[in-house]
Amino acid sequence: MTANRIKIDKNLVIIFSITLMSVVGIAGIYPALPLIAETLNIAKEKIGLLIAVFALPGIIFTPLLGVLADRLGRKKVLTPALLLFGIAGAACALTNDFTILLLLRFLQGVGASSLGALNVTIIGDIYKDERRFAAMGLNNSALSLGTATFPLIGGALAELSWNLPFLLPLFAIPIAFFTYFALDTPEPKTDDNFAGYIKVIARSFTDFKISGLFIVSFLTFVILIGAFVNYVPLYIRNLLELSPFKIGLVVSTMSLTQSITASQLGKFAVRIERFKLLALSFIFYAAALLIFISISDYGLLFLPAIIFGFGQGINVPNLQSILSGYVGTNHRAAYMSINRMVSLAGQTAGPLLMGLAFVQGSFGGVFISAAILSFLSIAVIFILSKKSFGIDNSNQ
Repeated sequence: MTANRIKIDKNLVIIFSITLMSVVGIAGIYPALPLIAETLNIAKEKIGLLIAVFALPGIIFTPLLGVLADRLGRKKVLTPALLLFGIAGAACALTNDFTILLLLRFLQGVGASSLGALNVTIIGDIYKDERRFAAMGLNNSALSLGTATFPLIGGALAELSWNLPFLLPLFAIPIAFFTYFALDTPEPKTDDNFAGYIKVIARSFTDFKISGLFIVSFLTFVILIGAFVNYVPLYIRNLLELSPFKIGLVVSTMSLTQSITASQLGKFAVRIERFKLLALSFIFYAAALLIFISISDYGLLFLPAIIFGFGQGINVPNLQSILSGYVGTNHRAAYMSINRMVSLAGQTAGPLLMGLAFVQGSFGGVFISAAILSFLSIAVIFILSKKSFGIDNSNQ
């Protein structure tokens, strides 16, 4: 079944809304990062902390919240998380003290910890087999539309005032109420104790069939957040001295391409084996990053943005579908939360690692380093392709 045959009902609308909130905390502000750095007099190598401290809580809280979601239910975790995300996020607009801003971003990150894991967990709960893969593609398409739209909105708001993009998370508050009162999702039934969940988590990191996927997920977000999100806007600003809105147009082109590609992923999966698709996504990453450093015309910058979007649209829903199909309902939130934790670790490490690359080799050092990581990811995927997952990787 292809993605366009999935019925868009109230459950999917709520899931898509949660998905949009899971990206607004980054996508809504990164076109404004250069302006924030200039306004608050922050060094370029430190502005990435606004991304890093937002992602950091997920490393700690995401797996714990996944355990709670398996035991208490999805909605009882999602609702307070959305409320904290919205309130702490909007409070960032009320301060110009960088230390307080980082603290509020940390609290907002606590609220965001479960959003990016439980949305795909619920899809895994509701849909099976090809419908799951199609729904994952649609959800990633919605995510991509958000990452395409929020930079435009955030850039436009930053033109009015540097702090206005921080108000976008306020939408999470009404979404929290719809989640609690309107979302219909099957709840897991398990008698496992907490120690049992710890064993599941430990087993995930010792089984390379799973940990290999986590490595790929980690490297994906080191490349995406560390190189593309953090340094492409700064590179364009440094190269052409453009406004946040024009910078947002370039990065939004990547997200729009990602959205279109993800929505058609079901058609690709029929023809190309899953791990070949994953490898292809990193080839697109490397090509895009190397093209960025070889051009200096604003119009031409849209080409590598499109190529990068192809890679992102192929990568994320594909990886999520493979992982979700490998585990059962009673432990799905734990596994998907671990994957989310790993991706957040990549988001946290990415700006720091690419900050070091920037210090050593400026923008060229950043993009070349990320391209090398892309080829490393392809090597991991090649090893994974030789493993038996116990599922039909080409058709699930």
